[in-house]
Amino acid sequence: MGLLQSGLKYFEAAALVFPLKPTAASTIAEGVDRLYYFLTAITLFFTILIFATIFVFMIKFRRRAPQEIPADTKTYLPLELTWTIIPTLITAVIFVWASSLYVRNSRPPHASTEIFVVGKQWMWHMQHPEGVREINELHVPVGVPIKLTMTSEDVIHDFYIPAFRVKHDVTPGRYSSLWFEATETGTYHLFCAQYCGTDHSKMIGWVYVMSPMQYAEWVSSGSNTQSMAQQGEHLFNQLGCASCHARDNTGRGPSLAGIYGTEQKTKSGELKLVDENFIRQSIVNPNSIALPNYAPIMPTFQGQVSEEQVLQLIAYVKSLSGEERTSKAK
Repeated sequence: MGLLQSGLKYFEAAALVFPLKPTAASTIAEGVDRLYYFLTAITLFFTILIFATIFVFMIKFRRRAPQEIPADTKTYLPLELTWTIIPTLITAVIFVWASSLYVRNSRPPHASTEIFVVGKQWMWHMQHPEGVREINELHVPVGVPIKLTMTSEDVIHDFYIPAFRVKHDVTPGRYSSLWFEATETGTYHLFCAQYCGTDHSKMIGWVYVMSPMQYAEWVSSGSNTQSMAQQGEHLFNQLGCASCHARDNTGRGPSLAGIYGTEQKTKSGELKLVDENFIRQSIVNPNSIALPNYAPIMPTFQGQVSEEQVLQLIAYVKSLSGEERTSKAK
C-alpha cells in the first residue's frame, strides 16, 4: 500500500511538471475526463494483452525444424464465447455511458445566460445580452450556466475551450449551441478546432472567468451601449418590420409578441418550433416558411443585415415573448 501511495504521489508530481491534460474548470469536465480515462485504460489493457499474446505464441509455437508440420487446431467454444461476449459488454457500457453524457451535456439549463457568438475568418465576435461586444475574448461569471448561440459568416469554424471540455462546430447559415458552467476563476484558452483557411492558427482567444461581482462591474463598465434587444428593436423599426408585424395583430404579417418558443403550423400542416433557426430563416428566406392566412409578401433581408444584426433581431423577438409571459403572470 505504501508503495502504491508513493507511486501515485510521484505521478501527481510529474503531472504538475508535465501536464497530461488541460485544467478541468467546468461542471462538464469531470464526466468527460472519467469517460476518457476509462477508454484509455481499456485501450492500454487490450493493447498489452494482444501484443503479449502475440509474443508468447511467437516463441512457444515457432517452427523448430524446416520439415515440421503444425498440429491441427480445433474450435474451442468457451474461448469463442469469451472473446465475443466480453467485447460486446464493454462496447455496450461505452455506448450507454457516452450517450448519457452527451444527452446531459447537450441540454443547457433553463436559467442559462445566453451569449451570442459569430465566427469569421479569422476571429470570434461575442455579444452579451447587455450589448457588450468582444473580439477573441469572452468574459463570464463563475458558477453561472452559460449558453452560447453560435453561427458563422463564411466557412465552418469550431468553438473549442479545452479547460471546459466543450467543442462544437460553428456553421454558416444556421445556429448551433453549447453550454458550460465554469467552476474556477481564471484565464483559459479558446481555439478554433476546424481548419478554416490560411490564418486558422491565429483564430485563438481567451476566456476570462470572473466572480459574479467582478463580472457585474465589468458589464456595467462597458454597458454604455444599448442591450441586444434594444438594438434589435431599433433595427426592427428601421427596416420597417413594425408596419407588418404589429403587436395587436392588425398588420399584414403575424404579431411576434409571445411567438418565440411556440409551435406554428405552416400551410402544409407541419408544426415548426419558433426558435433561433426559425426566426433566422424567416428573415433571410421568408418564402420558405408559408403560414396560413398570410400572403407571402415579406421581402428577404439576406445581404442587407449582418449575422450580428440578425442576432439582435432574434434577441428582440425573444424579449417580446418575455414581456408577454410577464403580463400574463400579472
